[in-house]
Amino acid sequence: MKKIWKVVLLFAIFILLLIVVFVSSVYYGAFGHLQTRDELLSYKNAEASVVLSHDGELIGKYFYENRTNVTLYELPPHLINALIATEDVRFYNHKGFDVKSFFRVVFKTILLNKKRSGGGSTITQQLAKNMYGRANYGSLTILVNKVKEIILARRLEASFSKQEILLLYLNTVTFGENVFGIEAAARRFFNKEVQDLNIEESAVLIGLLKANNYYNPRLFPENAIRRRNVVLGQMKKYDFITEAEADSLVDLPLIQNYLNYESGGPADYFLYQVKLEAQEILDDIGIKSGHRLNIDEDGLIITTTLDLQLQKYANEAFKEHLSIMQERLNKQYATRSGRKAAAVVAERELKRLNMVKRADENSFMEGDSSNVKPVSVRDSMIMAVQTLHAGLLALNPVSGAVKAWVGGIDFRTQPYDQVLARRQLASTFKPILYAEAFEEGMKPCDYLENDSITDTGIDGWTPSNFDNTYGGKYSLAGALVHSMNVPTYNLFLKLNFDRLDSLWQRMGFLYTINNYPSLPMGTAEANLREVATAYSSFANGGYKIEYQCIESIKTQAGAIIWENEYVNADNRVLSDYTVSVMSAILRRAVTSGTGAAMQGTYGVTLPFAGKTGTSTDYADAWFAAFNPSLVIVSRVGASSPSIHFNNGANGSGSTLALPLVARTLRKVQNDQKLSKELISPFPDLPEELVSELNCPDYKEIDFLDNFMDIFRRNRKVDEEELKPGQRLQTHEIKEPEPERKSIFRRLFEKRKKD
Repeated sequence: MKKIWKVVLLFAIFILLLIVVFVSSVYYGAFGHLQTRDELLSYKNAEASVVLSHDGELIGKYFYENRTNVTLYELPPHLINALIATEDVRFYNHKGFDVKSFFRVVFKTILLNKKRSGGGSTITQQLAKNMYGRANYGSLTILVNKVKEIILARRLEASFSKQEILLLYLNTVTFGENVFGIEAAARRFFNKEVQDLNIEESAVLIGLLKANNYYNPRLFPENAIRRRNVVLGQMKKYDFITEAEADSLVDLPLIQNYLNYESGGPADYFLYQVKLEAQEILDDIGIKSGHRLNIDEDGLIITTTLDLQLQKYANEAFKEHLSIMQERLNKQYATRSGRKAAAVVAERELKRLNMVKRADENSFMEGDSSNVKPVSVRDSMIMAVQTLHAGLLALNPVSGAVKAWVGGIDFRTQPYDQVLARRQLASTFKPILYAEAFEEGMKPCDYLENDSITDTGIDGWTPSNFDNTYGGKYSLAGALVHSMNVPTYNLFLKLNFDRLDSLWQRMGFLYTINNYPSLPMGTAEANLREVATAYSSFANGGYKIEYQCIESIKTQAGAIIWENEYVNADNRVLSDYTVSVMSAILRRAVTSGTGAAMQGTYGVTLPFAGKTGTSTDYADAWFAAFNPSLVIVSRVGASSPSIHFNNGANGSGSTLALPLVARTLRKVQNDQKLSKELISPFPDLPEELVSELNCPDYKEIDFLDNFMDIFRRNRKVDEEELKPGQRLQTHEIKEPEPERKSIFRRLFEKRKKD
C-alpha cells in the first residue's frame, strides 16, 4: 500500500512539476511574447472614424473593425448588471481568475460532459482574448492560450480597476456582423447610442455574446428572444431586477431598428468622396507634422457639409420618380423591336467584357419561392442595359458646401458614381453661351433670326428647333427661355470662340470644347459636379467656387485637427450685369419656359431659376436649378446612349430629369425649417435692367427684312474647323426637314409662332 501511495505521490509531484514548467515556459515567452503591464496600459483599440452630417447626425463610418469606444459614464447600470449576471457573477470577488468556475468546468463540462454547466473564463480572461486573439500551437493550442489568458487577466487586474476592465471589455467584444464594441452594436441593432438602451435591449446584446450568429436578432429573432429571457432570468436570480420586472420584460416583443450603413446608407456615394478628401487632408497634415493618422483605425470625427434631411428627400425623390420611369422604359423595350434593340446593345457589352462564352450560363435565380426560374448571363445583361441611372448634386453656391449627393440608384449594385459621369450637356450648355454673349456686350432684347438654315457645309447637318417651327426673330432672352436651337446657332456664329472657350474653362469645366457647328446645341461633355460649379456663378454674383465636402476633422476627444474656413478665391468669372440678366431670364425659363413643370406639375413655388437639357434621341436628360443659396442639378439616362425613350413625353429633360429636382424641392417647401435654412430670395433687379428685359420674346420680320433676306447667301461653316476624319455630332432632337419656301411665300407669308 505504501508503494502505491508512493507511486501516486511521485506521479502527482511529476504532474505538478510538469504544470509548473509548462506555465513557466508560457510565462517567460517560450510560446511567444506575453504582453507586459506597460504594454497593457498603452493598449489602444483600432477605432472606426465616424462621419457626421452638417447637423451632427451619423451618416457612416470608416474602419478595419467597426468600433466606436464609449466612456464609463455612457454605460447604463442595467447593461453592466446583465453582463455580470450572465458572464461572470463573481467578477468583483476574483483577481482575474475564478478558481471555482475553473473546477466547475473541469469536473462538470469536461469529465461529466455537461455542456450547459457554464464557461470557466472570467470577463477579464475574455478581455485578454479579445485584445490579443489566440495563436495556433497545434495540439497544445487550447492549453497555451488558456494559460496566457489567465496570466494576462492577472496583469490586467493589477493594472486597471474593475470598472475600467468592464469598459475595456465592452469596447472590444465582438457582436458579429463585423461589429465590435457595445456602441457599434447598439447602433447596428437598435439605432441608439448605448446610454439610451433599455433593459430588454441590453439583455438582447449581452445574449449575443454567447453565439453571435445564432442569437443575431436580425437573422434569428426567436432565438434572440429566448436568449434575452435567459439573461433577464440571470438578472432576476442575482437580484439585479425584481421578479415582477423580469416577468413583465420576458413577455415583451423584440423591437429592432436595424441600421447598417455598410450596406445601403443614406449617402454611400458621398461617403466615398468624403474619404478621398479626408485622406488628402490627413496626408497633407502628416507631411507637415510627421505624424500620420489612419482614417480606418484612429477614431476620428469627420463632420461633413451634408444636410441629411435634404439628402433623404432627394433619395425619396429618386425612388418615387425613377420607379415610374423605369417601368415605362421596360414597357417600351418589351415590344418586339424593343427586345431586339436591347439584345444588340447587350451583345455589344458582352463582347466588350469578354463574356460571350458565358452568355448562356445561369447568373442568378429570379422569382419568388414558388416560381423560381434561372436567368442567363445574356438575359441579365439585357436587364442591365435597360436600367435607368441618375445622379443629383446640391451645393451652396457661395461656400461650395455639398448639401446633397445622390450618385446612383444603389451603391451596392451600381457603385459607379453618376455625379461624376461625363455626358453631353444638351441645352444646359446654352446658358454658358448666352452668358458669353452678354459678356461681349450683347443685350437680352437683341434679336436673333429664326429662319431655317439649309446648309451649314457639314455633311448636310443643320440645326432645327425642337418643335420644327421657323420664321421671325427671337430676342436673346426669349430664345434662351424657350431653348430655341436655330437662334442659338445664329448667336454662336456672332461670338468670339476663344473668349467662349476661356469662359468655359474659368467656370470650372475640365473637358475641352471644340469650335464645331454642333457646339451650341450642347455636344460639349461635363459631369454634374462641373455643371453645379458653373451654375453657382449665376447664383453667387459671378464667382468661381470650389466644392467642399468636409467641415472639420477632430480626434475622438474633440481636439480639432483640421477645420474648413470656406475661403474661396476672389475669382470673378462673370460681370454683375451678366449674372443679373441670366438669373432673370432663367427664372422665366422655370415659370413659363421649358422648366414650367416645376410650378405647373409639382407645385414648387420656391424662387428658382433653371434650365433643362435633352440630348440626341433622348439619351440623357438634364435639369439645373439655382437660387442665391442652393444649386441643384440632376441627370438621367441609361448606361448606353443606344437605350433611351423614343419620345419627349418620357425622355425630355422636363419629364425625366426635372422631376428629381422638383420632387426634392417640393419636400423642402413643405418643411418650413429646412426651406428657411436652404432657400433665399433673388435680389430685386435694378430699374434699368427691368427695362432692358422688357421686350417680346418673338417678333415678325417686316417687309424690308424679308426682301433683303432673299439675297442673303446661306450661312456656312468651314469644314476645316473639323479634324481630319471627324464627323459632326448632332445633339438636340432632330425633326424632319422643313418645307423649302418659295420667294413669294418668303416675302408675303405671315409668320406665326407655333
